[in-house]
Amino acid sequence: MIIEIIPCLSDNYSYVIIEKETDTISIVDPSEFKACDKVINKYKKLDFILNTHHHTDHVGANLELKKKYNSKILGSSSDKNRIPGIDIFLKENQKQKIGNLEFEVIFIPGHTKGHIAFFFRKEKIVFTGDTLFSLGCGRVFEGTHKEMFNSLNKIKNLPPDTKIYCGHEYTKSNLNFCLAYDSKNIFLKDKQIDILKKLNSNQPTIPSTLDQEIKTNIFLRCDDPEIKHALGLKDSSEVDVFSKLRDLKDSF
Repeated sequence: MIIEIIPCLSDNYSYVIIEKETDTISIVDPSEFKACDKVINKYKKLDFILNTHHHTDHVGANLELKKKYNSKILGSSSDKNRIPGIDIFLKENQKQKIGNLEFEVIFIPGHTKGHIAFFFRKEKIVFTGDTLFSLGCGRVFEGTHKEMFNSLNKIKNLPPDTKIYCGHEYTKSNLNFCLAYDSKNIFLKDKQIDILKKLNSNQPTIPSTLDQEIKTNIFLRCDDPEIKHALGLKDSSEVDVFSKLRDLKDSF
């Protein structure tokens, strides 16, 4: 399994998945046709389009790519009326093959009602769309804070060496927010050095690993006493801590 990162729009990432054994080419969340097709055209084919959710910046190139390459579009059954050109409707815990690669569908509502992640268990790779970012999480548009918290915990329970491929390059802004409320975190300070080095070299900060995120991503650390103290929520539940953090990040 080879993954090629495609920067799209102002800060989106689309991902081409190459499975050489059966010559199967797939793309995750194609944001815009021109940028995605420039990469896909090298392979002269596109078998599958995988959508994590229905937002335009994740499905914007669906129909043009489908028309050019006769691709099959996969997305959540909950979004069957909102994902352009959808062919295959995915449900929670379903296993689906693309070539010889198999992924599991993780239902992670919050950002949207039908948001899903694609977890390739054997390869230890997960595509999280706009739910889990490097050092952050997505805004809650259609769901509730509790739903988003529970969705993040589903991802948190994956193997710690799982690589996280998310939908946007928000890492620098997320880093600044984490430092504001988790300034004593030594793992975060080490990650800061790595992030700035990559950004200064015009390299993506993606992927991160789940182990790194658990140590540094404040939205996965709602049980931490230092963070609770910083927020003035010493005796509050993890969901309440998450809600406070999400509200603060919305206006950060």
